Amino acid sequence: MSELTQRLQPQTGSRRPRVVIVGAGFAGLHAAKALGHQPVDVTVVDRRNHHTFQPLLYQVALAVLSPANIAQPIRSILRKQSNTQVLMDEVTGIDLEKHQIELGSGARLPYDYLVLATGATHSYFGHDDWAPFAPGLKSIEDAVEIRRRVLLAFELAERQMQERGWHPPLNFVVIGGGPTGVELAGAIIDIAKLYMRHDFRHIDPSKARVLLLDSGPRVLAAYPEDLSAKAESELAGLGVEVHTKSHVTAVGPGWVEANDQRIDAAVILWAAGVQASPLGKLLGAPTDKRGCVIVDDRLNPPGLPEIFVLGDLAHLEQDGRQIPGVAQPAMQMGDHVARMVAADLAGKRRPPFHYFDKGDMSTIGRMAAVAKIEWPFKAHWSGIPAWLTWLTVHIFFLIGFRNRVSVFSAWIWSYFTFTRGARIITGDQRLPGWQDKVTAGPQTNPAQQPQEQNVEAGR
Repeated sequence: MSELTQRLQPQTGSRRPRVVIVGAGFAGLHAAKALGHQPVDVTVVDRRNHHTFQPLLYQVALAVLSPANIAQPIRSILRKQSNTQVLMDEVTGIDLEKHQIELGSGARLPYDYLVLATGATHSYFGHDDWAPFAPGLKSIEDAVEIRRRVLLAFELAERQMQERGWHPPLNFVVIGGGPTGVELAGAIIDIAKLYMRHDFRHIDPSKARVLLLDSGPRVLAAYPEDLSAKAESELAGLGVEVHTKSHVTAVGPGWVEANDQRIDAAVILWAAGVQASPLGKLLGAPTDKRGCVIVDDRLNPPGLPEIFVLGDLAHLEQDGRQIPGVAQPAMQMGDHVARMVAADLAGKRRPPFHYFDKGDMSTIGRMAAVAKIEWPFKAHWSGIPAWLTWLTVHIFFLIGFRNRVSVFSAWIWSYFTFTRGARIITGDQRLPGWQDKVTAGPQTNPAQQPQEQNVEAGR
């Protein structure tokens, strides 16, 4: 019998073990739901009151969906679990000796088991000063800001054209060729060429340029080479200019420097890297270069059997490779925590975690996607079959019947009418660097023929 099991055994007669889950993303939420059937008391702590379906964040950012379509209150999701309570707060410290977490409100919350599932955030590789000019996409707030910038670029160009007869180039630069970068680039070209082509009187949105920059030799580097090549081909077919081996060395207000060339940009978006939540470092356990906590096959850091680290925050290797920080393994980790807690309470040996890879999918644009299928059969799909599979899977995994219906309805409406109903601009009406270009005048910003600007970054 383990030390943890011995410590819990005397308590079962007086009170039930307390499980504190920090973070209500895919991993934390699945852990909470699975523990709803166990004889434990669960507290879910999150600094937001809602769970966000992150795979569809880019569709909020590009005005396909509204934030409410992909977010659900945590309390609503867990309301039928009598053993579960939700606390909206932020964890600021962990007392490993007293088995307590410290909260931003000043309170201390005891635990018998602690589940850390706080995910990851953007990484600018030591250049955090780039963040104001190139926002990333990890939250609803990020998506709303990106939507503001993208839509505002067209509005400012229309206003500038009407008032002065010219406008700065409508170049949209996406840095990073992973799934998020590919999805953002494809969605921007879609909205420019398909969904806004008849909405303006003084500019032609279809002449906007979308540039995807990646430092590696190919986009979607984690995918098989054939799907990566197909994704690049489909992006090019949509009109996205893909520049691989393009090393970004500087980002400023309205410009990007890559391979010693400066690229003017109305909007810059960051999808090049992530780093783990800083909460993991509070454990004092070994971490990798991204700050992920190195865990064993029971999802525990060394010497901490009562603490589980899940999802993007965990570095777990299986068959010699690190398990990817995406939704699928995070959900499986969350479910597995309940099995291990149940084993402890029954005095049995904990079962090891094994990631069951069902495949990966990435959408590229309207009727374009790539999919690596691992279950129930093995296949590499692209084009319409992959796109339809992507639609079906994401509708299925959305939380809440209302969200499924609203997202499906929005997709159907958008597909047949070529309109997007969430094109709302909030916040101020300024873009980094835009006014400087306006002040400089059309001589240095030939917006009438933006396609002739030299942007061969890395070719």
